[in-house]
Amino acid sequence: MVKCIGVLTSGGDAPGMNAAIRAVARTCLNKGIEVYGVRLGYKGLHEGKFMKFDRHSTRNIINNGGTILKSARFPEFKDPEIRKEAIEQMKKVGMEALVVIGGDGSYNGALKLTEMGVNCIGLPGTIDNDIPDTDFTIGFDTALNTIVEALDRLRDTSSSHQRCTILEVMGRRCGDLAINAGIAAGAELVITSDTGYDEDKIIERLKQSKASDKDHAIVVITEHITDVNELAKKVEAATGFETRANVLGHLQRGGRPTARDRVLASRMGVKAVELLEEGKGGLCVGEVHGQITAFPITEVLSHKHVADAGIYEDAKKLR
Repeated sequence: MVKCIGVLTSGGDAPGMNAAIRAVARTCLNKGIEVYGVRLGYKGLHEGKFMKFDRHSTRNIINNGGTILKSARFPEFKDPEIRKEAIEQMKKVGMEALVVIGGDGSYNGALKLTEMGVNCIGLPGTIDNDIPDTDFTIGFDTALNTIVEALDRLRDTSSSHQRCTILEVMGRRCGDLAINAGIAAGAELVITSDTGYDEDKIIERLKQSKASDKDHAIVVITEHITDVNELAKKVEAATGFETRANVLGHLQRGGRPTARDRVLASRMGVKAVELLEEGKGGLCVGEVHGQITAFPITEVLSHKHVADAGIYEDAKKLR
């Protein structure tokens, strides 16, 4: 019977992480299990930066963005000796198991610790929705709504000034944010790593829009595909559309989590504690068709998230 569990957040922050922390802490306390928060991710685990939770520790955090435990890069954790030192820090407070909230890099650390005898459960905390074996990740819905709100605002000014607006969003390895935001905001074009980048086709499509008496256009593109400012110049020169590029950047990561993300994170946090209570480790939690389930981390890391091809076809029909 596990008596003490830790929880940490690692990698980029995502709205809903605090809801997951709260769920882990409260589920543990309700079961009579001691629970510690680990500050600064794996770096804090190695340095013994622990805070013991009680029922007051997680008050009023479910609605806050970011992570109260903070996050930090710590590539040194790949070193087995560093991990051994981290485990010794855990032993000092009696911490027997760990819940890790983050992306695939965080999952790697959780897997390595499990292989060294410390059961770990991963929760998918990333706005990109790029973790396999879960329909949605913690933070995705909030980031999506932030992008859609930005697109709605940009459409107002694009329409007023007869402009083409190009918006760059996050998700270089996964186009889920871009395609869903594009559909929700009625974008003329969505460009992701899944669609590929063909500049000539992009310009031709926007020429057609201009020729059909459309007085403005919206293009959504994922980061690291091209220089959007240079693309804007080429579109303007070729189409006659006055064109502006916007990079939304880290605005997508912040803000209060949506109800959807709060519920998802809470349910996943409960599941993580239940798995550790059963003596299981090396697993990550996911939501599949509305059901909270778990998969081996090795399985999840062995393949990448595959976007639903159908949603791209639907997007084309809505142009």
